[in-house]
Amino acid sequence: PSAMKSCAVSASESSAATHDPVEPVIELRSKSVHDTRAIAAAVARVARAGDLIVLAGQMGAGKTAFAQGFGAGLGIQEPVTSPTYTLIHTFDSGSVTLHHADLYRLDHTTEVDDLAFAELLDAGGIVLVEWGDVVDLGPHLLIELRTVDDDSEVDARDLAMYCNDPRWSSRLERLATALHEWTDQ
Repeated sequence: PSAMKSCAVSASESSAATHDPVEPVIELRSKSVHDTRAIAAAVARVARAGDLIVLAGQMGAGKTAFAQGFGAGLGIQEPVTSPTYTLIHTFDSGSVTLHHADLYRLDHTTEVDDLAFAELLDAGGIVLVEWGDVVDLGPHLLIELRTVDDDSEVDARDLAMYCNDPRWSSRLERLATALHEWTDQ
């Protein structure tokens, strides 16, 4: 596993309270797809019913790999695949329902309302949205994945986590701890 680049949790909590995720609250590097999935599993351990998590990044940045690790972290046994054409897949972990959405193919941002994310969250599910940064979905944890421009680290990704949800703000210390535990493995 890679080392944590920084974990400025307390410094960014004030920006989280204003619902303006300008600075990342956590930044780290994944050196492989396995690392990306492990990071996602650590985030899943801190996630709770009613959470909205948005994944952003260019095509091939690792959003679906992150979703796979997140699902595994929740205890989902079935394969987590990208819902690019169906828009949303639902998985029951036995303790919480994961709704994995992909907005890449939507033509109009108004189509997001048809996916009823608010209702899915109110029903106690976790909603994980690929390409969700293209619309305003309300309070969420944003995870931005970026490829690393280094030929020696082809599978490396930089991850930056931003928070504009007070529910996540109160869990940032636990999230940082879970990610530190991952880096210590």
